[in-house]
Amino acid sequence: MENIGSEKVIVIDFGGQYNQLVARRVRECNVYCEIYSYKTPLEDIRKMNPKGIILTGGPNSVYEAGAPTATPDLFHMGIPVLGLCYGAQLMMHVLGGKVEKAPEREYGKTKVCIDKPASRLFTGVDSKTVCWMSHNDYISRVAEGFEIIAHTANCPAAAAENEGQQLYAFQFHPEVLHTVQGKLMLHNFVFGVCGCAGDWKMEDFAEKTIRELREKIGDGKVLCALSGGVDSSVCAVLLSKAVGKKLTCVFVDHGLLRKDEGDLVSGVFGPDGPYDLNFIRVNAQERFYKKLAGVTEPEKKRKIIGEEFIRVFEEESKKIGKVDFLAQGTIYPDVVESGLGGESATIKSHHNVGGLPDFVDFKEIVEPLRNLFKDEVRKVGLHLGIPEALVMRQPFPGPGLGIRIIGEVTPEKVRIVQEADAIYREEMDKAGMNKTVGQYFAALTNMRSVGVMGDERTYDYAIALRAVNTVDFMTADAAEVPYEVLKTVTSRIVNEVSHVNRVFYDVTSKPPGTIEFE
Repeated sequence: MENIGSEKVIVIDFGGQYNQLVARRVRECNVYCEIYSYKTPLEDIRKMNPKGIILTGGPNSVYEAGAPTATPDLFHMGIPVLGLCYGAQLMMHVLGGKVEKAPEREYGKTKVCIDKPASRLFTGVDSKTVCWMSHNDYISRVAEGFEIIAHTANCPAAAAENEGQQLYAFQFHPEVLHTVQGKLMLHNFVFGVCGCAGDWKMEDFAEKTIRELREKIGDGKVLCALSGGVDSSVCAVLLSKAVGKKLTCVFVDHGLLRKDEGDLVSGVFGPDGPYDLNFIRVNAQERFYKKLAGVTEPEKKRKIIGEEFIRVFEEESKKIGKVDFLAQGTIYPDVVESGLGGESATIKSHHNVGGLPDFVDFKEIVEPLRNLFKDEVRKVGLHLGIPEALVMRQPFPGPGLGIRIIGEVTPEKVRIVQEADAIYREEMDKAGMNKTVGQYFAALTNMRSVGVMGDERTYDYAIALRAVNTVDFMTADAAEVPYEVLKTVTSRIVNEVSHVNRVFYDVTSKPPGTIEFE
């Protein structure tokens, strides 16, 4: 099911770590955007009829044998192209310019001087602006027909353009928040160069999706994998509005949920809730614990949890008769991070994408949110009238606490992290941090250490606290949580949660880390 606007900008991925972020920034302009591998045939790109093309960064050097490349025809289709970092170097390399190892590497926030303020890319941009650089190579000679439009102290061609051919190159990354006016530059490309109208709106998406679901499902029955998280909840409400009682939501309590979360989900979507659907709660805690016993590798845990989910759904579907469709709350980052849709390496598999078993006993899988980012899903949820408390709640991964417990999952470890997480979230909410911090949670490390409680020596676990500020959940910085809050949380956890004698606070950003621990 394709839910796209009437216009599209495509991102061609060369293995860059910010590929999703590029697409997200374009969508913030209300222009639909998708990510494709650089291996995508040119004919397929033509058929998409994109309004513009953006080439991502990547870890390679364009002059190396076997490096990702592009055909010169890509730049002669009459479609505006913007190359970023590696994409900029590749554009020059393919079109006859020269790229070499830089005398001095540039990394981090860098002052960029605009040489051509009249460039359409720099409308409204300051003459000196801070941009995020990350490159070992540099463009030592621009290709014929290009002019340099910006430079830095160490990079003579920080930006270049061939306005007649509508080809543009940025050595820096406009998509990251560290580039102060990067969003404006991308906005200028999307509207000033590509001529987009900006008709990608969540209100239209919701209504169109409901119509398409109603048409697709027809008289069939659909089984929805409901975790109670934001994504699956919005997916369930879309389906409820489309097909009503033809929808059965199966909520699997796999024993890896946050404290009291199972009862909360049942209260919202169960028979006493406001939604027109059938609701089944499956208490499968012991089943999942047994499957996970002795397993320590994160990817294997994800696969086990994902497969067991599907097996439970198959069993429940047989109980209620013939079911034609399985619905899942898969979102776009799940797809891309699972190694689909782009060229970047698989970061992690998701229980509803990469963890899907080879055999699934359903006619078809329906994923109405597959093309959306998290904040877009929230907008759809609010438009559908889902309570704000549910739509704006803390994100929670499909595998649940299974990936917030480092190493083997046991019922005792689940209890520990549930209690610690509940205390942490309670104190953060009391301090008003829920209004300023993007996500926060507690995880159980696999580390045990010596401690003293009372007059006794202990040898117990360490809890890690995580809190991040993020706009899109693709990049994130550790939040500056007041020390008084951390001190209160630590005191409560070590005193109220048995078998914990240390608490750490994780200050790692994403990248290089991820928001979750596994």
